[in-house]
Amino acid sequence: MQVEASEPAGPGESTLVAAVKTASRLVPRQITDELELAKLELAHKKDRVTGVAVYGVLALVLLALLVIALVVAAIAGLAVIMPLWLSALLVSAALLVIIGICALVAYVKFKSLLPLLPEHAWRGIRHDLGIAKEGRDFDPSTLTPKKLSKAEKKAKKEEAEEAAAKAKAEREAKAAEHGPQASQTELIERTATRREHLLSLREELVEQADVKKQAGYFLDQAVTKAKDTVGAVTSRTAEVGVKTVKERWKPLAVFAVSATACVVLLRKLFKK
Repeated sequence: MQVEASEPAGPGESTLVAAVKTASRLVPRQITDELELAKLELAHKKDRVTGVAVYGVLALVLLALLVIALVVAAIAGLAVIMPLWLSALLVSAALLVIIGICALVAYVKFKSLLPLLPEHAWRGIRHDLGIAKEGRDFDPSTLTPKKLSKAEKKAKKEEAEEAAAKAKAEREAKAAEHGPQASQTELIERTATRREHLLSLREELVEQADVKKQAGYFLDQAVTKAKDTVGAVTSRTAEVGVKTVKERWKPLAVFAVSATACVVLLRKLFKK
């Protein structure tokens, strides 16, 4: 089981920033693992629901057999007072009438619901969106769906299938990048370990968020930068002075000799 380590603080970077980076990296992974764990749990529950569905289907089959048995009993009962074929015909006719009535009621109710989508509301929403996008240039006739030919329907269906296949391939490629899927036990252990890691990061963030500590850290950084700047300026000034002396030593030497000679002459004149 792989556990993510905290990201070390780089040079000139506070541990608070490093902790924030580590937390921002761990939280999405934690959410992903939680979702995977939920999928696995749903898969297990799906298997259990399948078992329940099997028993439900078995109960429905037995109920159908019960109805058949009752119909046979009704036919046999009527056969006491009339021929068997006539009793079966009467029971079948009664069932046919009941089926017809139920089908007619269902058809009428379903027809009253058509179209299933709120057509006017959906058309109004599309109309409003078109006006908001294009203003008075919007053509309301575009809201009426255009009847497609068989070739156009086929092309549209092929495009949809191609898009679905492409999306499926992308999902498979993305799943292959993450490697084999972890089991439920591994996910539980990994999420628990990462949860402890996030808890320690939270405590570290709370500790590092202390204003005094952060102020001291930034003050130290400012002093260090100031010292570096002063040192750089001093060294640069010294280099400029040395370079100036090297370039102008001859004029400076002539000036020094001339000044010395003038001083000597002035002293002799004053002595006389």
